[in-house]
Amino acid sequence: MTSPSSQSEKITPRGEMLLRTLAMPADTNANGDIFGGWIMSQLDLAGGILAKEISKGRIATVSVSSITFKRPVSVGDIVCCHGECSRIGNSSMSIELQVWNKKVMGERTGERDLVCEATFHYVAIDENGRPRAIEK
Repeated sequence: MTSPSSQSEKITPRGEMLLRTLAMPADTNANGDIFGGWIMSQLDLAGGILAKEISKGRIATVSVSSITFKRPVSVGDIVCCHGECSRIGNSSMSIELQVWNKKVMGERTGERDLVCEATFHYVAIDENGRPRAIEK
């Protein structure tokens, strides 16, 4: 079996970096790892940034069709969300997202790991919150 770091070295982040932040102690679960809900909120922020750029306006999150947590994130890790659009419909779009962490302390300093993958779906909305067409 290969080590976690050698597995991550074989793949690189997909899409562009949309968000970069620091995992803080207030974001931990009962095990002392970063809470999955916090990771999910970072994914939604990152996906929302890309969806807003694509639609050139207001958007709303419609659903999350998949999310897979691959490994824990530790306090002090730099968390980077990468993403790319996989589908654009009339008013909706699907964004494929990845979360990578970068260790900044300890014997693994500088190493990066893929920690989460997800697919979020957004819809472009008008000033009344109704779906609107995405200009292509």
